[in-house]
Amino acid sequence: MQREVKTLFFDMNSYFASVCQAEEPELRGRPVAVVTTVAPGAACIAASIEAKRKGVGMGVRIKEARQLCPGIVFRPAKHDVFVAYHHRIKAAVDTVIPIAQAHSVDEFSCHLMGRQRKLETALSLGRDLQAAITDQVSPALLCSVGVAPNKLLAKVAAELQKPAGLNWLTPDVLPDKIAHLALDDIGGISRGILARLTRAEVQDVRSLYAMTPKQARHVWGNVTGEYFLRQLHGESVVHPEQRHRSLGHGQQLTSGNRTPRAALLVTRRLLIKAAARLRREDNLAGVLQISVKCTRHGRGTRALTFPPTQDSFILLQHLAQLWQDIAVATPVSVGVMLGRLQPVSEVMGDLLLDRPAGAVTPREHLCGAIDKLNQRFGQDTIRFGELPPHKVPYTGAKIAFGRIPDAEDFYE
Repeated sequence: MQREVKTLFFDMNSYFASVCQAEEPELRGRPVAVVTTVAPGAACIAASIEAKRKGVGMGVRIKEARQLCPGIVFRPAKHDVFVAYHHRIKAAVDTVIPIAQAHSVDEFSCHLMGRQRKLETALSLGRDLQAAITDQVSPALLCSVGVAPNKLLAKVAAELQKPAGLNWLTPDVLPDKIAHLALDDIGGISRGILARLTRAEVQDVRSLYAMTPKQARHVWGNVTGEYFLRQLHGESVVHPEQRHRSLGHGQQLTSGNRTPRAALLVTRRLLIKAAARLRREDNLAGVLQISVKCTRHGRGTRALTFPPTQDSFILLQHLAQLWQDIAVATPVSVGVMLGRLQPVSEVMGDLLLDRPAGAVTPREHLCGAIDKLNQRFGQDTIRFGELPPHKVPYTGAKIAFGRIPDAEDFYE
């Protein structure tokens, strides 16, 4: 039988910790954990392969990690370094096969074309890809590769063997080859969907595989369930392209920023970062939402709608208006969200706002010039007012699920 596959998926093993080992070769082979800050109560956000073997994983506190794994080394997260290695990995893999999409900072997929779709050829490409990363980037960086007829199954195949695995799935070996997996080992089955499947008496991969498209629609509550099931059976499903309609940043406040005034200054800084991102993506926003979580009042949220803009000065005025209407006492976290995004090219002109059709205003040009000066001469060379008492590294530029910060995020 000539098996064919269409997608190659690879994800980096213990990525954050492996980057630390790549940066410090003396850490290779030693247990390493990455934390937001090296403090007694901090929790691990990533662990090396060696640390995982001792039971250290995400969420484990530093004290417990030391008990589980004597000799473990802790390093603070360096998001700019993680993003830099992300781009180095992409450049190395592109010497073997073009990357079609980066799904996160450490997960990627490639389209297989022509003869590449033959299983043996695809697996050979996977081996070459692994070698390119270790040879061109660092031997500390390992990845697991999966090939299959679609991304869902290729991702499942990559998870079958870690670290440094190479595996495959095709319809003729399903569901037997993945029958041992738990349902939530399969990407796309969240905690909520798992609960729904349990209520529908679907408790293992075989019963999931045996569902009809109609049943899957019912469990998921929409067509996503049918799409998922069809992919699980090896079909290629084209999802409608979606444009993101909002962007936002949030931050847990450090002890030095847990006052109403400092919380406002942190929120201003988050909004300025979001506005710069708007301009980089050539978008305008028509909604600003802010949220503040306090130990005494819980979470308060306020929002305002306005004519589309990417002007930092206007957005800061809207923030000041919203802040007056929200109770802030003993704040612990803040967040901003810009919504109703639309490309500048699609916006109608407005004489009252001095906006030409499909273009930015003179003051938005000024904001863009400030962005470029900060990029060239350093963060906060020109700043929009007072900075927070405690300036936190990577404000608005942390790696989030599904989003890789631009290099510019670290210098604005």
